Amino acid sequence: MRLVMTEPVERMDRPYARRWWALLVLCLSLLIIVMANTALTVAAPAMTEDLGLSSADLQWVIDGYTVPYAALMLLLGAIGDKYSRRGALLLGLVVFGVGSVFGYLADSSTTVIAARAVMGTGAAMIMPATLSLLASTFPRAERAKAITVWTATSGVAIAAGPLVAGALLENHDWTSTFLINVPVAALAIVGALVLVPPSRARDKGRIDYVGGLLSVVWIGSLVYMIIEGPHFGWGVKAIGAAVVAAAGLLAFVLWELRHPRPVVDVRRFTDRGFAGSNLAVALFFLAVFGAFYYLTQHLQFVLGYSALETGLRMLPLAGAVFVGSALTGFLTPRVGMKWTVTAGMVGGTAALALLTQVDAGSAYGDFVAPLAVLGLAIGLALSPATDAIMGAFPESELGVGGAVNDTSIELGGSLGIAILGSLLATSYSGHLADATGGSKLPAATLDTAQDSVGAGYAVAQGIGEQARQVAGQAAKATDPQQAAQLKAQADQLAAGAKQMAEAVGSSFSDAVAHTSLIGTVVLGVGTVLVAVLLPGRKKAAESVEAAAEEKELADSR
Repeated sequence: MRLVMTEPVERMDRPYARRWWALLVLCLSLLIIVMANTALTVAAPAMTEDLGLSSADLQWVIDGYTVPYAALMLLLGAIGDKYSRRGALLLGLVVFGVGSVFGYLADSSTTVIAARAVMGTGAAMIMPATLSLLASTFPRAERAKAITVWTATSGVAIAAGPLVAGALLENHDWTSTFLINVPVAALAIVGALVLVPPSRARDKGRIDYVGGLLSVVWIGSLVYMIIEGPHFGWGVKAIGAAVVAAAGLLAFVLWELRHPRPVVDVRRFTDRGFAGSNLAVALFFLAVFGAFYYLTQHLQFVLGYSALETGLRMLPLAGAVFVGSALTGFLTPRVGMKWTVTAGMVGGTAALALLTQVDAGSAYGDFVAPLAVLGLAIGLALSPATDAIMGAFPESELGVGGAVNDTSIELGGSLGIAILGSLLATSYSGHLADATGGSKLPAATLDTAQDSVGAGYAVAQGIGEQARQVAGQAAKATDPQQAAQLKAQADQLAAGAKQMAEAVGSSFSDAVAHTSLIGTVVLGVGTVLVAVLLPGRKKAAESVEAAAEEKELADSR
């Protein structure tokens, strides 16, 4: 393949001719970093069994990716703006690929967590670079369409992760879910060199490294607290992280207000449209990641689908994202982003409300409508919200703009998994305790079953295995009286196994319904706040004009 040198964006007097091909590369880069999280949800059981992971180990395998990913984006976005946005994308893809190889070779919980941290660092370079390159490559008239494609890719990746991982796990072990990233990252690197034009800010000046490091401290501590507190208890670590996050945030705001060239101008958050758009993105991903966390578990454990079957059954969400994206591309220019974002959030709230009807008798058909409505809502709301966030930044800060948007995504997603996941675990444990209150099982066995839905079914399977062993002994017994006693014992154990499995399934279904109710309330209240904050079409147009004037002034300096 012949590499074609691309013209720097800042030197072009007309739109870049191959900008839609460049968007394909950016979306491919986005696809693998989002799928890296969602694919793990179906690979986790096999990884847990192979490496003997504890629940704490598994939690940090998941979140070892999230902490550096969220914490580093603002600083790395600013560095990409100054030196090279395409360079940040390429370096991020290399780091992400190296982390994936490290994960493939991992043979312990420590090495898997370390590999995920390396991948998260790479993702922190890639994610803001994709949005900043998109914004710098496309003219303003086409940017909304390009961002619609970008957000649709993000929504599809959420559903595609389990599908790809499930297909791999049919014939390979869990390490294949790491290795598959390597050829995709290599393809994206070649595509970036051939199709993505170089871009960086003009006259960026010195980077506010102090502000950047303070952002790493407070965001990293906040995410750590969100993970540690709900899952492992509000002990010294979680409370200490909360204190550091609060102090770091205060120091960050005070420093940025005084700095002549802040890493991010915090005064922007006083703008209703900007603040409302960030709140919409954060709340939406709180709902999406939280719901995705317990829906995949319900499909796999309660309904008994394999990893691949689970991925296939998430496809209604992916298809609906495309429909919602097409609708928002048509509606937003006509009715304004306030209405499409609010409509999308109302749809997300409705999807969670539908999940409150889940019970022990629910089949897959009961999940199709919530998945489709949630996908439609993602497509409707996220593209105009992201476009509004990026539109608030001048050309010199597009990487930071992308990082602000992506930090909202990560904070929302982390909160969703932590808060809704913690509520799910508490509700499941309480329901199971009630359902097994009169059983004669040992307290330690019941405690194990209450730990998670997977542990509950493992306990039921263990009782069933005991029943089969006792039944085998009964078949071999020569004394009729002993055989009868053993058979009665086997029947009792088999009945206990069935009752335990039914109790686990019904308890988890009830927990899903209860957690969805809390999610519905949170997203419903958030929808009202966002609707109040977002400006109407006239004020939004005035805000866009003001941003354009700011950009022209900045470019003329």
